[in-house]
Amino acid sequence: MNLELIGALKELERDRGIAREILLEAIEAAIVSAYKRNYGSAQNVRVHIDGSTGEIAVFSRKTVVEDVTDDSTEMALEEAKTIDPKYQVGDIIEVEVTPADFGRIAAQTAKQVVIQRIREAERALIYEEYSNREGDVVTGIVQRRENRNVLVDLGKVEALLLPSEQIPNESYAHGVRLKVYITEVRKTTKGPQVLVSRTHPTLLKRLFELEVPEIHDGTVEIKGISREPGNRAKISVYCKEENIDPVGACVGPRGMRVQSVVRELRGEKIDIIPWDPDPKKYVANALSPAKVVRVFLDEDEKIARVVVPDDQLSLAIGKEGQNARLAARLTGWKIDIKSETQMAALVLSGEDWQDRSSKTAKEEEEPVVEEEPILGHEEEIPPPEPADSHKKKDEEWEERESRHAHSPRKEGRKEKRRVLRDLSELTLIDFDFDE
Repeated sequence: MNLELIGALKELERDRGIAREILLEAIEAAIVSAYKRNYGSAQNVRVHIDGSTGEIAVFSRKTVVEDVTDDSTEMALEEAKTIDPKYQVGDIIEVEVTPADFGRIAAQTAKQVVIQRIREAERALIYEEYSNREGDVVTGIVQRRENRNVLVDLGKVEALLLPSEQIPNESYAHGVRLKVYITEVRKTTKGPQVLVSRTHPTLLKRLFELEVPEIHDGTVEIKGISREPGNRAKISVYCKEENIDPVGACVGPRGMRVQSVVRELRGEKIDIIPWDPDPKKYVANALSPAKVVRVFLDEDEKIARVVVPDDQLSLAIGKEGQNARLAARLTGWKIDIKSETQMAALVLSGEDWQDRSSKTAKEEEEPVVEEEPILGHEEEIPPPEPADSHKKKDEEWEERESRHAHSPRKEGRKEKRRVLRDLSELTLIDFDFDE
């Protein structure tokens, strides 16, 4: 049996990766318990297993004293000196007390304890392995559903995918392979519990790192991510090297790279936009694919007021506000979107849309030129009309008004013309002065 024990330990070490020393310690502790249960729990004993032969020896540990009061734990100094003259009072002496029939009893009693220790050692190894992988993406296979939870096999452990971490309407049928993001690893009485997610924003980042070498090696940096899992996401990217297009690198040849990520997320649409240090341009880019005419910033309130062409308003806002919502999360700015017509009405009503950013007046006069989105092309923002055009329109108005000198609306028309001209100069939008 002893040689079989050593062979079993070697096999466990090879197959399960549990060090033989750990197993020997577990067996020795189990045999101590078995000895005390069968031969007297009052004794202080130590068990030693020979790592080569598997021989088991039990030693009773006794303290050397002048006068013995407890035979199970003490030995008289006189008796101790018969064993070794060097012993002094207070020394610990070990005497072998291995029973003749102890082998069978020890094996039977120790078996369950050894199994338990092996399980504990395996759990410790699994916990250590997966706790170091928090924040990583791993591939798993769906095993089953328990209530609303999904159990995903990661190889050495089953991970728990909670309802809040599941993509809406995604199928989690048995045997489906999917990539999950490890959010947390917990210690429990039943072993390590690995929590994973399909909705975490960093899952999207890790998937792009797997698909885009430029992101993996740090050439292209993901600056921000906003997701509505299973539906749509926006990511902003940046590259210090001018000769590398960060958006193109993420899209890949014929869109292959981004499509791989889209397929993994079961069709989630992904907008990739260029990050810009100028918050005006960044907000304009984030609202892609909509065109942006002008962005006003209120830095005190962290609000970006955006003007878009009338035919772009619904596109900028998105279905149920999704495009604007994702852009706001991505940029960190609250975004208020108005069409050109709405903007004109607000200015006429006297509402203050003045830009409150810290930039100079000259910088504020420059329109925001939106970066080209992933798909399609942006039209250039028309330059402001020269002052001569306003003068010409003034003359046209004067001529018309001279023909209607007695019209009661004359003064109102003059005021409207003046406001629209001022508004055109402020926003760089060419408003039609004629009614």
